[in-house]
Amino acid sequence: MISYAANIEERFHRAASYVDKILKGANSGEIPIEQPTKFQLVVNAKAAKALGIEIPSLIFAQADEVIE
Repeated sequence: MISYAANIEERFHRAASYVDKILKGANSGEIPIEQPTKFQLVVNAKAAKALGIEIPSLIFAQADEVIE
């Protein structure tokens, strides 16, 4: 019902950067691993309602996306 994880779109953009470096000749073992910097909070209100769970309004206010 609630998911807090790395923003997938941002991760795809970072992956393209890695591919670019490798195609330009960088050794894949020497490229540093990066931690995600953007996270996304998604609330599935439809599932919570179906299960009879009440989610606090503060969570809805902070959510990046709400599935109705």
